[in-house]
Amino acid sequence: MSGLSRLLRQTDSFVIRFMDVVGIPFLRVGVGIVFIWFGALKPLGLSPAEDLLAATVYWWTPELVVPAIGYWEVLIGIAFLIPSMTRVAIFLLAPQMAGTFLPLVLLPEVVWTSFPLGLTLEGQYIIKNLVVIGAALVIGSRVEALRVTRLDQARTGQVATQ
Repeated sequence: MSGLSRLLRQTDSFVIRFMDVVGIPFLRVGVGIVFIWFGALKPLGLSPAEDLLAATVYWWTPELVVPAIGYWEVLIGIAFLIPSMTRVAIFLLAPQMAGTFLPLVLLPEVVWTSFPLGLTLEGQYIIKNLVVIGAALVIGSRVEALRVTRLDQARTGQVATQ
């Protein structure tokens, strides 16, 4: 094997290990920040999604529902930032995500330019939540591994990072 080939394999191996170490924590922090940020905008009256939210949950007054959902999202974000709260974060996320898809059915004129492919900006904002769901599934898939790692590290005096 040539020196260059070995160097490429070693570099590839290093990059993969690096991504394995930082990937889930980075994803966790990213999802947490997005939920805290976007959620905090709602009670502050600064969310561009406010009108869409109010029109979707039309059976409650916007003055109540918009801030309430904002605080709910902040809780989701905080829970994602605390690894031991991952299950809580996903539990809180499930109904929130279901609610985000309601405009696709309740407000088709707002989210579709041409069904089923043409999406408005609002429609794209909603569909991107598929990535959030995927991120939550990946983070959640590591809950048990993190617990076992913490137990092992507690025995040896180390600290878990995920």
